[in-house]
Amino acid sequence: MSKKADIGLIGLAVMGENLVLNMESKGYTVAVYNRTTEKVDKFVNGRGKGKNFVGTHSIKELVDSLERPRKVMMLVKAGKPVDALIDQIIPHLEKGDIIIDGGNSHFPDSIRRTKYVEEKGLLYVGSGVSGGEEGALTGPSLMPGGSPEAWPFIKDIFQNISAKVENDVPCCDWVGQDGAGHFVKMVHNGIEYGDMQLISEAYHIMKDYVGLSHERCMIFLKSGTKEI
Repeated sequence: MSKKADIGLIGLAVMGENLVLNMESKGYTVAVYNRTTEKVDKFVNGRGKGKNFVGTHSIKELVDSLERPRKVMMLVKAGKPVDALIDQIIPHLEKGDIIIDGGNSHFPDSIRRTKYVEEKGLLYVGSGVSGGEEGALTGPSLMPGGSPEAWPFIKDIFQNISAKVENDVPCCDWVGQDGAGHFVKMVHNGIEYGDMQLISEAYHIMKDYVGLSHERCMIFLKSGTKEI
């Protein structure tokens, strides 16, 4: 291989595919791996065809394809699968390499994992990822936390792929150590779900108590997106 990949990602569900397509579109070479390797082949010969992806069929192959310090990002189901995958990755890494959890882990788990990984001489990042499947492709909000020493090595990738606000400011910055990234994501989700409940209750009152039509209710609901 003439050029090492900038980052590797494990977990090619829709979020994983969209996130690596986002990375590749920003000029990064991305190594990809999935437990069911058929997904790797399908992706690199499908949505990723002709692009800067390195399809791999083992964790060792993925790690060997990366430039140092190696950056391995996981997008897998939260809980025990994350712990199991970390234990599979660690033997292939060297001091200073970085493991990134981009899933919806509970922040106490990220605190524990940061300590565990750092004791192995490695760095750990637990990052909230917000924006869903579309955001992963076009620009998510990213909330990385964990080992502070990891931030300089992932900062450019994370901020380049993130959503941007006014003056091209990225929706991504280092939020703190240990489980801070997933703590911020938890708070973010709480606010989001509270807003959704508020909208639902407002609609219920307007429709069932005030007696407004669906059309009149929608005028109110759309008022949050533009002036009326």
